[in-house]
Amino acid sequence: MAKVELKKPVVEQISESIKDAQTVVLVNYRGISVEQDTKLRKQLREAGVTYKVCKNTMMRLAFQGTSCEALDKHLEGPNAIAISKTDATAPARILAKFAKEAPALEIVAGIVEDNYYDSAAMNQIATIPSREELLSKFLGSIQSPITNFARVIKQIAESKEAEA
Repeated sequence: MAKVELKKPVVEQISESIKDAQTVVLVNYRGISVEQDTKLRKQLREAGVTYKVCKNTMMRLAFQGTSCEALDKHLEGPNAIAISKTDATAPARILAKFAKEAPALEIVAGIVEDNYYDSAAMNQIATIPSREELLSKFLGSIQSPITNFARVIKQIAESKEAEA
């Protein structure tokens, strides 16, 4: 069997993973221990993020013709990709948080909603709260004025009852 035929299923698997992905983050994992890697994979899995260590040539072939093609210039050394199809900020957020515990882990670059971002920009994206957090903050900010209005109306009604 030719080498090309052996590589084809791996390239197709990577291509399928990045297809319709909201976020693809390229990570340099050189220097982290197996224990740290296992812990990182668990956190990513719980957030619905796919994390794969792939050969650079396989990723380069899979990235051709996609928005991920911009990551080609960073494909040197040991790299892994974190892919999320649902939450655009989850991979960056989890990886940046984990990089504080394991400084050897480095976010190299990423694609978020078909736009290329370098390492610094990906670390900025990591500070954005998840969709659920943003929605809960939004609902809390809407609920607060309504609650205050209801209290004022109740106090007015109670004061009118007291006068009568």
